[in-house]
Parts: sequence; C-alpha cells; structure tokens
Amino acid sequence: QVQLVESGGGLVQAGGSLRLSCAASGFTFSSYDMGWFRQSPGKERERVAATGRRGVSTYYADSVKGRFTISRDNAKNTVYLQMNGLKPEDTAVYYCAAKYFLVIGSDYSYWGQGTQVTVSS
Repeated sequence: QVQLVESGGGLVQAGGSLRLSCAASGFTFSSYDMGWFRQSPGKERERVAATGRRGVSTYYADSVKGRFTISRDNAKNTVYLQMNGLKPEDTAVYYCAAKYFLVIGSDYSYWGQGTQVTVSS
C-alpha cells in the first residue's frame, strides 16, 4: 500500500522557518522523482519544488527560489522541504507527491494528505 505522510507544518511568524518531511512507503522510493506542492483557498495548486530520484536535479518555483530547499534521503525514504524566510503568502496546505522517474512532465502518481502551513504577519 502506497503511503506518503507529510509532517512538520504549523503556525509560524513571518520571517520564520519550518521543515516539512514526507515519509514514503509502499513503492521503490529511489525510482521516483519527488515534488512539493501547495494550495491555498481560491488558488490553483502550485508546484513549489521538485527533485529527481537521486536528489541531484532540483526545481523551484520563482516564488520560493532562494528561500526553500528540497532534499531527500533515499536510505530513509523521506523527502524534505526546508522553508526559510516565510511570508504570509506562503500560507497553504503543502503536499508531497511522487512520480516515476521515466514519466515526463508533472504527472505525479502518488500524493500525501497534506500538512497546513500558516504564516502570520
């Protein structure tokens, strides 16, 4: 049974930091690209960061470049999102997702249940 379980969300003041974790099980983690997405009420889901199966290649949305860092530990089947310099506009539910490495584009197969991040001004 495939599972992606996010943790680490919470309430933080603007300028603060949070580290999200996503523990994966039920599939060969090292064969999957991983991404972090977010969605806030009334807005479309946005991919904020992604990493290839080896953790070498990364992608960041312009809105988070220089502030967020994605990383993964294939030995622990876990992907992380370090978020620094948080802004109120970063408030959203954050989801991790997995995509088999040979799949082209952003067609992610597996999704977590999400973790709420709230940034107060």
